Amino acid sequence: MRIRSLPDADRLIKRNTLLPSIANQNRNRPAQSRAGFRACLVFAGLLFVVNGAQASQCEQVKAQPEVWVTAQVDAFVQAALNAFEDDRALRAYERVLDRIAGNIRQCKLSEDPNFVSRYRTFLEFIEAASLERRSDHELGFLVSDKQYFAETRQFVGIPEFLLDPTFIRNVSRYETLEQAKSHLRRLNSSRAADEQLIFFSYKSRHLGTPDNDDSYLRLLVVVPGNAEKGLSDKWVQFGVTDPGLRKRVRNVSVVSAVPAANGTFNVYFKDFYRTYRRDGSIPIEGRWELGEGDDNCAMCHKSGILPIFPVSGTVSAAEQRALLTVNERFRSYGSPRFGGYLDERKLGPGLSSASAEDRQRRFGAAFEKTPAAKAMVCSSCHNSERLGALNWPMDEVLIKSYVTGGQMPFGQSLSIRERERIYSSLIQEYFATDKHNPGVLKSWLLGPAQ
Repeated sequence: MRIRSLPDADRLIKRNTLLPSIANQNRNRPAQSRAGFRACLVFAGLLFVVNGAQASQCEQVKAQPEVWVTAQVDAFVQAALNAFEDDRALRAYERVLDRIAGNIRQCKLSEDPNFVSRYRTFLEFIEAASLERRSDHELGFLVSDKQYFAETRQFVGIPEFLLDPTFIRNVSRYETLEQAKSHLRRLNSSRAADEQLIFFSYKSRHLGTPDNDDSYLRLLVVVPGNAEKGLSDKWVQFGVTDPGLRKRVRNVSVVSAVPAANGTFNVYFKDFYRTYRRDGSIPIEGRWELGEGDDNCAMCHKSGILPIFPVSGTVSAAEQRALLTVNERFRSYGSPRFGGYLDERKLGPGLSSASAEDRQRRFGAAFEKTPAAKAMVCSSCHNSERLGALNWPMDEVLIKSYVTGGQMPFGQSLSIRERERIYSSLIQEYFATDKHNPGVLKSWLLGPAQ
């Protein structure tokens, strides 16, 4: 469309209005150029100062590595303890971890042969602990979450017979849970003896579901595998909505166990979410695929598969045998490995691995004769060659529930007060940052004295 030209008078007014403005712009242009030049000089100066400060800091680190590493380890261990005891301190812990990892990169400490030779354990630990800080490594594994789920699809998929729409609808609510179990019994009626599904419902003592921290009802279905056919055992766990609640629990977890011939087994994880549509359908998709994030599985699953210790009275008499069977199955797997996606040894020793001398210095000579001291033997089972070390990062709710709730140490009869003392002593000796009597984590990160 053509634009009509302004009348002559209007054009004259427009020109007279614009000319002074243009003249002012021309007069101001040198000043603006000078101001821009000065800003560039200031920025360049700041950049030089920052780079100089970083170079100076790196020179100090390399000149006095022991001083720097000790300070970083103290800050890290204290931040880890704070985050362990209170989720609200997690952000502060992440800032400390990010700062240490950033300094290692800036100073190229991983490329310094002398530094690596002396502090390899520290470097490898920070590298492993930092993985979950990357947006595409929420699982905390060596590869991206996308790669992990692509490569482990055969192990972590939900079996088709557990995706029946009627079963999914019934397993989603407590009121219809018995109908879901009837479906499983019908499936077992046509399955071979060594393929029988092992299932029971229970209430968890400590952990909610990923989508609802206050949901503790579960239906666990263990689907036996076949080692000769390369089929893994699958522990499929459905979160169950509590009686009377309208908000539905979404999570379905799959943990698979692939036994090896050397007394170890590889374990793989995946969370799925149910979506409750208005038309009544309930599709199930991977939590990660839905863009709902994921969690560091090994933080809780130190032993790969977790034994089941339900709230007392929540497993029916008819299903008690199933509970015993799945825990026996757990004990038969051996030492957990993570398919090469995590080198758990880089996270170091765990709870109770302090020496007798360290423990005596910390708690006094009389402590070793107490019931608490005699029961602080977690590492006899929980080490890298057996059930996996209980090391950082770990979940406070899980550890505390097992110890103070009476499940661990296994088979020991102790009072509540004794169990509380065991727990506090274990945490103290693991996270202690004392200069002359460091705890398990600090001692390991610093390495042997030179």
